[in-house]
Amino acid sequence: MKNFLRALRYAWPYRGRLFLSIICAVWAAVFWSLNFTAIYPVLKILGSEQSLQQWVDGKIEQTQKSIDELNANIDLHNNRLRELKQKPPSPIHDQLYRKLTGALAKLEGRLESARNNLYYYQLAKKYIDQFLPDDPFQTLAYVIGMVALAVAIKGFFQFGQEALVGSVVNLSLFDLRNRFFRNTIHLDVTNFNQQGTHDLMARFTNDMELLAAGLKTLFGKVIAEPLKAFGCIILALYISWQLTLMFLVLVPVALYILTRVGQLMKRATRRLLERMSNIYKILQETFLGIRVVKAFAREPYERRRFRTATRDYYYRAMQVVHIDAMAGPIVEWLGVVAVATALLAGAYLVLEHKTHLFGMRMTSQPLEPEALLQLYALLAAIADPVRKLSSVYTRIQSGAAAADRIFQSLDRQPIVQSNSYAPRLNRHHDSIEFRDVCFSYEPGRPILTNVHLRLEFGQTVAFVGKNGCGKTTLVGLIPRFYDPDHGTILIDGQDIREVNLRSLRKQVGIVTQETVLFDDTIYNNIAYGRRHAPKDDIIAAAKQAFAHDFISKLPDGYETRIGEAGSKLSGGQKQRIALARAILHDPAIFILDEFTSQIDAESEVLIHRALREFMRGRTTIVITHRLNTLEIADCIVVLERGRVEAVGKHHELLQSCPVYQRLHEAHFQRQCA
Repeated sequence: MKNFLRALRYAWPYRGRLFLSIICAVWAAVFWSLNFTAIYPVLKILGSEQSLQQWVDGKIEQTQKSIDELNANIDLHNNRLRELKQKPPSPIHDQLYRKLTGALAKLEGRLESARNNLYYYQLAKKYIDQFLPDDPFQTLAYVIGMVALAVAIKGFFQFGQEALVGSVVNLSLFDLRNRFFRNTIHLDVTNFNQQGTHDLMARFTNDMELLAAGLKTLFGKVIAEPLKAFGCIILALYISWQLTLMFLVLVPVALYILTRVGQLMKRATRRLLERMSNIYKILQETFLGIRVVKAFAREPYERRRFRTATRDYYYRAMQVVHIDAMAGPIVEWLGVVAVATALLAGAYLVLEHKTHLFGMRMTSQPLEPEALLQLYALLAAIADPVRKLSSVYTRIQSGAAAADRIFQSLDRQPIVQSNSYAPRLNRHHDSIEFRDVCFSYEPGRPILTNVHLRLEFGQTVAFVGKNGCGKTTLVGLIPRFYDPDHGTILIDGQDIREVNLRSLRKQVGIVTQETVLFDDTIYNNIAYGRRHAPKDDIIAAAKQAFAHDFISKLPDGYETRIGEAGSKLSGGQKQRIALARAILHDPAIFILDEFTSQIDAESEVLIHRALREFMRGRTTIVITHRLNTLEIADCIVVLERGRVEAVGKHHELLQSCPVYQRLHEAHFQRQCA
C-alpha cells in the first residue's frame, strides 16, 4: 500500500475539489437516510387510518398518562423508602431498601425516557400542525412527494460528488502520467534495453487505468457509502441502540474476510498485469516485424503465440474475477444474517410486548410494529452500502498492485546523469580522445577492451570491422548513450561526464542504419532537431541530402505525412530525410552509422560529394561495411573483438593490417559474386 499512498499525493493539489466532493457526499447521505424516516408515518397512516395530527395527539396523551403513572409510582416508592428509614435497621429492612432503591432508579430512568419522548412528540406536533394537512390521504401524498423531492436532491449531490471525484482522479492521473513520461524519457538507453518498451507501454496504459479505478473507489465509495451507512445507523440507534449493536457485531468478521480477500486480490492482480505486458510484447514484435512474419509465412505461429498469451491472461483475469465476485456474496450473506438476527429479536419484543431479551433491556418501552419495520428498513439500508463496500478493498488492492509497478519504473534513475549545473561544452574543439575505455552490456561479457584512440578536430574518421566488434557501441559512448565501465572519453581534455549533457548532445548529429522517423510531416521530421528553423534552411538541408527532388514530387510536398515509422516512404527516402535532419542540426560531431545502406549507388555518389562540403569544420565519424565509402575518410580505424587493431590510411592498412586485408578481400569477393 506504500506506493498507492504515494499516488494519493498527486491528488493533494486538487484538495479543494476533493473537499467539495466530501460535502456533497455528506448531504447525499443525509437525504439518503432521511428518506427512510417516511416509512413510519406511511405505515401509521395506512395501519390506523388516522391523520398524523390525530396520531401525534394520541401519542402525547398516552405519554402524558404514562408520565403521570410513573410520577405516582415514584412518589409511592419514595414514601415507602421514608418509612423504611424510620424503622430500626435489620437484614430484612436492608434488603427491602436495596430492592426499592433499584426499582426507584428504573422508574426514574423510564420517567426520563418518557419525558424525552413527550418532548419529541410535542416538537413533531408543532411541525405536523404547521406543514401537514388534516386529511390522511393528503398527508400520505405530501409525505410521498417529500420523499421524491429528497431523492432528487440526493441525486444532485450524488452527481456532484461523483463528478468532482472523477475530475480529481483524472487530473491526478494526468499529472502522474506526465511525471512518469518525463522520468522515463530521461532514462538512458540501457534502461530501455533492460525493461523493454512493451512493459513500459503496459504500465502507461493498463496499470494506470487500474490505479485510476482504485483512486476513484477510494475517493468515491470509501467516502460516500460509509456516510450513508452512518446516517442510517444514527436513526437506527435512536429506535433501539441495543438491536442496532446486535446487527453491527458482525462488522469485524466482515472486515477480516475482506482483508484476506484483498491480499489474494493484490497478488492475483500483479500476475495479471505481468501477463498484459507479455501481450503488449507479442503485439509490438509482430506488428513491427510484419514483413518478416509474412515473408516466412509465420502467421499461424504468431496466432498460436498470441492465443497462448491471451489464454494465460484469461486464466489470470478469471482469478481476479472470482476473488472479486467472492467478496460480495460473503458480505451480503453476513448482512442478511445480522439483519435477520436483529429482526427476530425485535419481532419477539413486539409480539410478546417485552422490553428485555436474555435479561438485557433492549428498549425503554415496548416496540411498535411500525417502529420495528422502520428499524428493519434502516438495517437493510445499512447493509446496502456495506455490500457495495465489499468490492472496495479488492479494487484498492488492484490499484495498489498497479501503483507498485508504476512507481517501480518511476523510481528508476538514469545511470547517465545529465550534470545540469556542469560547465557547457564549447562547440569548437581540438580533439576527441578515448583513454583506456572498457565497456560491457552485461558483467563478464566485454564489448570494448582498453580502447586508446585520438580523433583530431575536422577529421573524417571511418570505423571498420566485422559485425559485433564494437563499432556502434564505441561511437555511442560519445553522446553518452552509455558511460564506459572503465576509462574516460575526453573532448579538448574535458571528461564528457563532467560537462553539461545537453550541450554535449546538441553538438552531435547521428544518422543510423535503422532510420527512426515519426508519424508526422516530412517538414517536421527534418526540423525535429531545430523546431523553429526557417523553411529555407529546411529546404537547403533536404537538397544537401538529395531529398528535395522526391519530396517536391509528392502531392503535399513537405507537408506530406509519412505514416508510422515512415511506412509510406522507401528505405532510401527515409535515410535521406534522416540525413537532412542531421544536416539541419548543424553538429560539430557528425556520426554516420551505415548511413548509405539503403541508398542506390548513384545517390550514394551524389551524397558523398555533398558530404565532402558539409564535413568541413566538423569531426565526422563514419561506420561502414562498404569500403567504397572510405573514399571520404581521412583516416581509418580498424576494430577487432572490441580492441583497436590499427589506425591509418587505406593504402597503409592494406600493407600492415591483416584484419583490414581480409575485410578488403571479402568486399571485392562480394562484388565479383
